[in-house]
Amino acid sequence: MLKTNSYAAHTAGSPLAPYSFERREPGPEDVLIDILYCGVCHSDIHQARDEWGGSIFPMVPGHEIVGRVAAVGDKVTRFKVGDIAGVGCMVDSCRTCHPCHDDHEQFCEKGAAWTYNGTEMDRHTPTFGGYSTRIVVAERFTLKVPAGLDLAAAAPLLCAGITTYSPLRQWQCSPGNRVGVVGLGGLGHMAVKLAASMGAEVTVLSTSAAKGADALRLGAHAFESTRDQATFKKLAGRLDLIIDTISAPHDYNAYLGLLRVRGAMVLLGVPPQPTPVAAFMLISGNRRLAGSLIGGIAETQEMLDHCAKHGIVSDIEVIPIQKINEAYDRMMKGDVRYRFVIDIASLAG
Repeated sequence: MLKTNSYAAHTAGSPLAPYSFERREPGPEDVLIDILYCGVCHSDIHQARDEWGGSIFPMVPGHEIVGRVAAVGDKVTRFKVGDIAGVGCMVDSCRTCHPCHDDHEQFCEKGAAWTYNGTEMDRHTPTFGGYSTRIVVAERFTLKVPAGLDLAAAAPLLCAGITTYSPLRQWQCSPGNRVGVVGLGGLGHMAVKLAASMGAEVTVLSTSAAKGADALRLGAHAFESTRDQATFKKLAGRLDLIIDTISAPHDYNAYLGLLRVRGAMVLLGVPPQPTPVAAFMLISGNRRLAGSLIGGIAETQEMLDHCAKHGIVSDIEVIPIQKINEAYDRMMKGDVRYRFVIDIASLAG
C-alpha cells in the first residue's frame, strides 16, 4: 500500500485538515500519478459540507488533477514514467453498458466511480481525490495533458473545461453562432474562452457590471448586465445557444426569451430549488431547454487537445493546501478570478 498525505473533511461542519491514508499499489492496467496541482471546484464545497446529501467522510475532495506519472502497470501502453497526466471527475465505470460503450461513462448504468466521495466499482472501497500527493487510476480513465499547457492552469480543464466544452460541441458551436454565457465565474470564463475559440460571437450576461472588462479580455464580443431589464428586450430572439452556469435562483423564462427559433439553453448550474418553466416559452419558437453533465473520457481528451491547439487554460490563483479553508470562504463570496488551484508541493512532508 502507498501512504498518501492529503487534506480531508472529517465531518460536514469541520474545516479541512491534514489526513493520511493508503492508496492501492498500481495493478497491471493502472497508472500511478504524483499529483502536482489540483483545481478547487465549487462542487468540492457542496460535497465537503454535505449540502447535496449522502457525503462520505472522511472525504478528500478534488477532481481537477494534473501530475507526473511515477509508475505504470505492465499492460499500460499509453503512458510511461515521466509523462504528464490528468484525472477528471471519474476513475472508473462498468465499461460494459450502453453509455460506457458510447463514450458517455459519466452516465454508466451501474454508476460511475467518481474521483472522490464515492467508491470503486466494488462499491466498497472509498475513493479519495486530488487534495493529496498521489493517485492510482486505470489507464482507461487517465488523460494525456498536451505539451505546452501551463500545468497549474490546465488543472481546472479536467472539470470546468469539459463541463463547458461538452455542451458547446453537442450543440455544434461554430463560426457565425451567437452564444450567450450566463454568469462569469469558474465555469463561465471557460465557456467564453471555448466558445470564442470555436468562432462564435459571445455575449456575457451577468449581474456584476464590474466583470464587463474581464468578459471582453477573455474573448467575449459583448457584455450585458442582467440587472437592467432593457437587456432582455435588446437581445430578445437573438441568441443561438445559451450556456447557463448559474447555481443561484434565477428566471429561466427570461433567458429563454433571448433564443432564436430552435435555439437551445443548456443548464450547467444547479439552483437549490426547482425553477418554474412556462411551457409557452418553449413552444413559441421551438426553443429547447437542456442540461449537460461533464463529458466522457474521449471527449475530455478531445477538449484537452483543443485547448492545447488554441492556447486555452483557466485563469487561476495558486494556493498552498494550508489555505484551502480560506479559499472555500472566498469562493462563497465570489472572491476569485476565476479558479483556485492547489500547489500539492505544499503537502510535502
